[in-house]
Amino acid sequence: MGKRIYRAVDVKSVSADALSHRLSGGRVAVGVDIAKRVVYAALVNAQRETVVTLKWAHPAQTRSFVALLTALCATGIALEVALEPSGTYGDPLRYLLTESGIAVFRVSPKRVSDAAEVFDGVPSIHDAKAAALIARLHLDGASKPWVNPDDAQRTRAAAVATLERVTEQHQSAQGQLEAQLARHFPEVTELLSLGDATLVQLLAELGGPQAIATVPDRARDAMRRFSHGLLLADKVDRVIAAAHTTLGVPMIDAEIHALKTLAAEGHRAYRAHREATRRLVTLTADDPACAGMRPVVGAATAAVIVTTVGDPQRFASAQAYRKAFGLNLRERSSGRKQGKLSITKRGPGRARRFLHLAVLGLIQRNPIVAAYYRQKVAEKGGQHKLIATTAVMRKVALALWHVGRGAPFDAAKLFDTSRLTLPQQVRDHLNRRRVAFVADVSPSSATCT
Repeated sequence: MGKRIYRAVDVKSVSADALSHRLSGGRVAVGVDIAKRVVYAALVNAQRETVVTLKWAHPAQTRSFVALLTALCATGIALEVALEPSGTYGDPLRYLLTESGIAVFRVSPKRVSDAAEVFDGVPSIHDAKAAALIARLHLDGASKPWVNPDDAQRTRAAAVATLERVTEQHQSAQGQLEAQLARHFPEVTELLSLGDATLVQLLAELGGPQAIATVPDRARDAMRRFSHGLLLADKVDRVIAAAHTTLGVPMIDAEIHALKTLAAEGHRAYRAHREATRRLVTLTADDPACAGMRPVVGAATAAVIVTTVGDPQRFASAQAYRKAFGLNLRERSSGRKQGKLSITKRGPGRARRFLHLAVLGLIQRNPIVAAYYRQKVAEKGGQHKLIATTAVMRKVALALWHVGRGAPFDAAKLFDTSRLTLPQQVRDHLNRRRVAFVADVSPSSATCT
């Protein structure tokens, strides 16, 4: 292999007429290595030979590159462009190529990384080599057509991105408020939840326990207003009493002002999160896959999963759907060394984050799921609760494939209940179901053949 195979020339110095003679018709793969400023593209013919490697400044010269490819297509050359999914940097180029009628394909970055040494015997990788690798992998069939989302899919994706952003802001504000209240007013979180707007608005208006104790009538009126009259009078009185006797560190004026500001930000984040959730749920209200998942993981998480991972109908099996989450396992072992199992995380992180939160709620609500979680925690000696939660997520991901296709959720089918320590009433219920099932399929009710 020539040592100058990766030498790149500027796109302005190449003409379509001169290049078409070198390509000599036939199928040509154009591998593009996307970058923020300088982009490389390798034109590889059907014999897997790199004819030329181009480079150009993005975005100033990107139109010139697309114009060159369009001119080459006009000469009868079958061009196919392949590139990696690289965030948003490649989207303008992909849009121009699609508008020009040039086929675009996507190649996994993991495949490119793994093929680095196989390609030329050298493990290093750089822009020009990556472009050639992408083109070669495409010619070898290791690519998929790049399907551009329609307007409805883009609208849902934007709604998911907004929900994720405001969720992070809401959780961050809650965490900071919890830390401040643990120092200055630890009793109040036992009476009012930071997840509700009442406590956050109360802090934004009064700032802390000293003001609540000093002006109890104003605090009582504020709690009634913020809860829309739903907060019990007894609980209101207990909050005011706790402000009088709190163990918290007395606040100075600067700390009161800081807490008011933080609480106001927290309330804005709460309202933004609620509005973003409502919008996404509305956008997916008629989606049958979301409808099936809602009872299991909630409306917002169901919408996020179907938008980011995809409709379960598109996947051949539940295992394939779990793999799309990035929840399939990988292991690196060699000889006597036994590697640890871990999830690949080669799927949308948003889906895993929302599924994680939904699974925490499912552990609280479903006794069978809770029993499986406790068993996993016990296997690790009471440690590594995150690993146990991930194990539940892997199971629930399988269930979502079924419920997204119309099946009802049944935790007893998802776990081996005979090995779980379940409450007696749950075990009795499962036994009654088994008896009813056996009765339904007994020989007396079956047709002999």
